[in-house]
This record gives sequence, structure tokens and C-alpha cells, in this order.
Amino acid sequence: MKLESFWQATAPAFTGAAREPLPSHAEVVVIGGGFTGVSAALNLARNGINVVLLERGDIMSQASARNGGHCNTGVAQNFASLVASQGVEQASRFYRAYDNAVSYVEQLTREEQIDCDFRLCGKIKLASKASHFQGLREAWELMRRTVDPEIELISKDEIHREVGSNDFHGGLLQKRGGQMHMGKFGAGLAEAAARNGAKIYPHHAVTQLVRLDGYRHRIHTQQGEIVADKVLMATGCSNEGPFPWFQRRIVPVGSFIVVTEVLGDELLRQVLPQDRTYVTSMNLGNYFRTTADRRLVFGGRARFAVSNPGSDSRSGEILHDAMTTMFPALAKARIDYCWGGMVDMTADRLPRAGEHDGVFYSLGYSGHGTQMSVWMGQVMADLLAEKRHQNPWQRDAWPALPGYHGKPWFLPLAGLYYKAKDRLS
Repeated sequence: MKLESFWQATAPAFTGAAREPLPSHAEVVVIGGGFTGVSAALNLARNGINVVLLERGDIMSQASARNGGHCNTGVAQNFASLVASQGVEQASRFYRAYDNAVSYVEQLTREEQIDCDFRLCGKIKLASKASHFQGLREAWELMRRTVDPEIELISKDEIHREVGSNDFHGGLLQKRGGQMHMGKFGAGLAEAAARNGAKIYPHHAVTQLVRLDGYRHRIHTQQGEIVADKVLMATGCSNEGPFPWFQRRIVPVGSFIVVTEVLGDELLRQVLPQDRTYVTSMNLGNYFRTTADRRLVFGGRARFAVSNPGSDSRSGEILHDAMTTMFPALAKARIDYCWGGMVDMTADRLPRAGEHDGVFYSLGYSGHGTQMSVWMGQVMADLLAEKRHQNPWQRDAWPALPGYHGKPWFLPLAGLYYKAKDRLS
């Protein structure tokens, strides 16, 4: 078993990094080389704007290439709960933003000819307990009336047509869900940005950010300085670097994934007859899908811990046990890849995007960032270029988390809390 991301290990290398030294000035400097940052750089370059992107490590080395590979419509919360907290108009706006985001990813793969195994296959949320099915029914009734007339509720008697397991009590099918190879998409997106004129600098960690006036900043890196007319923060959990304001508002939470050996069509048809993306209804649940070369990708928040080699390995064992309990037919399947990654979680599990002290930002995708981060790259590029584009995640206040300064000391307690909720639900 390799402790590395399947997406990174099987993706082409990025070849478009800038070869010249860091320039002294750019119209826009983007900090962060994941989906948000690279998408923004691509769109800015398409508009003829001089853009420089700075990344601490390799391009697409963090959450953008360490996730579960889903590209789905729908918010992180149960839609009915979101309506209760935000109102139906705002909740519908958020939901449609995710639908737009999936369409935009599909559009980009076509426009830039990115070979990343993208396909729309539908997403199904599986009721892990009989009591959870009523919540899915309530969400189905509300969503069918407001945002998704094609959504389908699947009863316990019918769920075996979707999943070869006895663990589930029904499901909710959203037909616009999709998937892709995250590493291939990320590499292709970065190549497209460089091809369109964006200057991309891997291994240029930002060490200081100094506001000069208005939106102008001097950015210090280990390799030199650059003055930007505008800055976009696209750093995910931001747990490294001189960004304390953001670090007090985003909690990095580990999510862990295993990928099996090649299983073959017959076994996968037995386990996942419709070959969709899948997520369970537990707070500490699982998500899974197949790959183009016929493996199973199986993930979840196996432990409330940060990602590191020891934590990843222990989480892989937990995930393997969960996978084989859920799907006894996979008892002999070998695990080829195991890894973890950090989710940039906000208190309400909704993204945030806007401007603070002269710095533009788009962050906090809370485990639903694959599609939204790419789309928000376009949204933020339009805002930076002073073109009209509505930002669904601009809100008046983003309070800091009480007692939190960037080190998630409370993760074990949060894990115990969610385990208790799952036992009692």
C-alpha cells in the first residue's frame, strides 16, 4: 500500500511553470496553486491581465488533488436544514451556485480539452439508518418544489438497484452529480492557465504580505518580492503563512481515502450497479466512487485528526474495515493507495468569498470544493477585472471562531461529539 494520492501518482506532471525570475510587479498576484487559484489565473490571463500565481509547494499538491474525486450539485448541509437557517430564497441561491459550478467544470474540460475522465453519473445520498430516511424524504419534497424537479427518492425496497449492500434504508438521487480524475484535471487546468499567459511559480512560499495602499500589496517570498495591484487569497485552510485573520476563521480537518487494486467490471457491477458517486448520511460517514481503470475510491473522516503519514495509515485501516463491512464482496480486495488531506472547514460549512483589508479571497469550501473552487476562480477573476459577476458567498460578517488561533486543538472533542450524534440519530 502506497501512502500517496492516487490522483497525484497517476497524473501527468505540470510542465508550464515560469522559468524566469519573479517579476517586480503584476496587476494581480494569486496566492495558492489549487483549483481556485489556477482557475482565477486562467480567467484573468484570458482577459489580458498580467497575473502571477505563487504556490508554497507543487501546483495542485494539496486539497485539489487529495480529495474524493466527486463533482456534485448540492450544498454540504441537508437542504431542509439550510432552508431553516437561511430561508428558501438564499438556500436556493446557494444550491443553484453548485449546479452552475458543475456545469462550469464540464465546460472547462471541453474548452481546454482536458483529458480527466469527466462524466455526469448522478450522486446518491444513502440513508445509513432507518430514521435518516425521513430526513431524506423531507429534503426531496422541498428540493423537488424549489431547486431540482428531477430529484428522485429511492425506497429501501429499491435501494439494491443502486448499491450492493444491506447497510442502507433508501437514498436520494441528484442526477447532475459527476466525477473526474482530480490529478489529470488539475494538471490540465494549470497547463491551460500557463498556455493563456499566467505566470505560475511553484515553491514560492509567501512569507510576508504588506499593504501599501488601497488594494496594492508588497508580497515577500523566499525567492524575492513582488508588488501587486490586487491580491487574491486562494490558500484553502491557510494553516501556514502570514495570514492570521483567515487562520482564525477556517479549521483544517483531515479527510482520508483509500483506493483498491483494479477490481474489474463484474465485481464493481455487483457492488455499485449504477456506477454513481455515493455518500452516506452519517455525520462521520463515507463517500465512494469508481475510477476509469475500475478501482474503488473509498473515503471519509475516519479520525478527527490532521493528515500525516501515521494518521493516514491508521485511517486507512479504519476505512478498509468500513469498506469490507459495507461490501463483503470486497473482503479480498487489496488497497493500493492511502492518503489524507485537509478540508478547509467553516463554522457553518459554507464557503466565504469577498475582500478584507484590501485582500480578495475565496476559501472555506468545507469538503464540497471540487466544483465550487473552480467556478469561484472565474467569479473572483471577474471581480478583480471589475467585470459584473454575482458572488454568492459575499456576506456582511465572518466572525472568528472563539478561542481558535489556527491550531485545531478541539478536533478530538469534535470527533467524540459527532460519534455520539451518530449513535443517537
